[in-house]
Amino acid sequence: MRIALGLEYDGAAFCGWQHQPSGCAVQDHLETALCRFADRPVAVTAAGRTDAGVHASAQVVHFDTDAQRDDVAWVRGPNTFLDRRVRVLWARGVAEDFHARFSARSRTYHYLLLDDAVAPGILAGRVGWFHRTLDVAAMVQAANRVLGEHDFSAFRDAQCQAKSPVRTLTVAAVRRRGPLVVFTFEANAFLHHMVRNLVGALVYVGAGRQPPDWMGELLGSRDRRLSAPTFAPDGLYLSGIAYDPAFGLPPFRPNPLVSPE
Repeated sequence: MRIALGLEYDGAAFCGWQHQPSGCAVQDHLETALCRFADRPVAVTAAGRTDAGVHASAQVVHFDTDAQRDDVAWVRGPNTFLDRRVRVLWARGVAEDFHARFSARSRTYHYLLLDDAVAPGILAGRVGWFHRTLDVAAMVQAANRVLGEHDFSAFRDAQCQAKSPVRTLTVAAVRRRGPLVVFTFEANAFLHHMVRNLVGALVYVGAGRQPPDWMGELLGSRDRRLSAPTFAPDGLYLSGIAYDPAFGLPPFRPNPLVSPE
């Protein structure tokens, strides 16, 4: 049978999602825990491959197994063996045509940024940082320039392996919540480092180094060399995966660091 799991993890503790020979990835830890619990090999497929230092409050994976366990057991059992910075939140038996990656309709990321003269202490590794106050209104204008279906080559990492740079960005929002600036991006899919590159460019606008129209110019240039540096991974969260409701997957609990809209 095919099982889907919902996960959250602190990416600062791992070398990214995808399997590494050293066993330092979230995938390595999860598969080891599932193998110990199921008493047989288990290989998982994820909705998104987060980079080193990137967090997830709404990762989804699936795997096939002949081990017979109920949904609650697939949560409690693996959690017994997992590093405390990774947690299975829910489990569901799903149809064979469900695929964590290819069945996803959209993905949502949040980036949390502290714009303050002093770098974060308690939130170190969990939020990004810029050394002075940013102009949120200017960043809102700039973010609007990249909404829709476009070639996002200007915001694509040189090592990106995606066959096409075209993506549809349906949400590109910037708002201030207390001491943090919260960036929200939703798209059908994202290119490698696309969100961090968008944040880096928007910070240039918020800091007054570029006008809001620059975002549209970058997009049209399709040239990564003209954009801002890739922003740090610390404040980036995979925070939503949308599927057809027919699959019957439960909702995720909200990220406690992201205030409601």
